[in-house]
Amino acid sequence: QVQLVESGGGLVQPGGSLKLSCAASGTDFSRYMMGWYRQTSGKQREPVARVSRGKRILYEDFVKGRFTISRDFAENKVYLQMNSLKPEDTAVYFCNANYVGGLGEETDYWGQGTQVTVSS
Repeated sequence: QVQLVESGGGLVQPGGSLKLSCAASGTDFSRYMMGWYRQTSGKQREPVARVSRGKRILYEDFVKGRFTISRDFAENKVYLQMNSLKPEDTAVYFCNANYVGGLGEETDYWGQGTQVTVSS
């Protein structure tokens, strides 16, 4: 059974930091892109940062210079260090594992989400 389990969310003041963790199990994730998405009420889920199976890192513009993603391929874990947090970073953050096969077939796994609230 494939599982992605996030941890590390919470309440933090503007300018503060949080580190999210995601532990994946149940399949060989070395072939997957893994990363973080976020979603606020009434909006579509959006990518935040991702690490490809080739270790290429992708950041969305709104987190560049503030967030750092890292991935432990041996342990099937992915992390998101979030610094200089802003109120607009408030969202539910989801861990994602994505695989695109040779024929273009796509497989997505999601964690249950962890709430991040940035407020004074």
